[in-house]
Amino acid sequence: MTSPARTLPFRPLPLRRRGLLARLLGMASLRRQRARLAALDDRMLRDIGLNRPEAEAEAARPAWDAPQHWRK
Repeated sequence: MTSPARTLPFRPLPLRRRGLLARLLGMASLRRQRARLAALDDRMLRDIGLNRPEAEAEAARPAWDAPQHWRK
């Protein structure tokens, strides 16, 4: 009998302690999130407190341009 796989909780490392691969994966994730934000309709944007111009401005930012408080 095998036991179910046990996973450890995910705790991201501070950016300065991450390797290149982790940084690239983080940028790819941010790019996907911004693309999904741009795809939301106006009703969904209102639900999260944004309007179309704000969402489009955020979606247009490059993947390496993350707010400083996300990098800690």
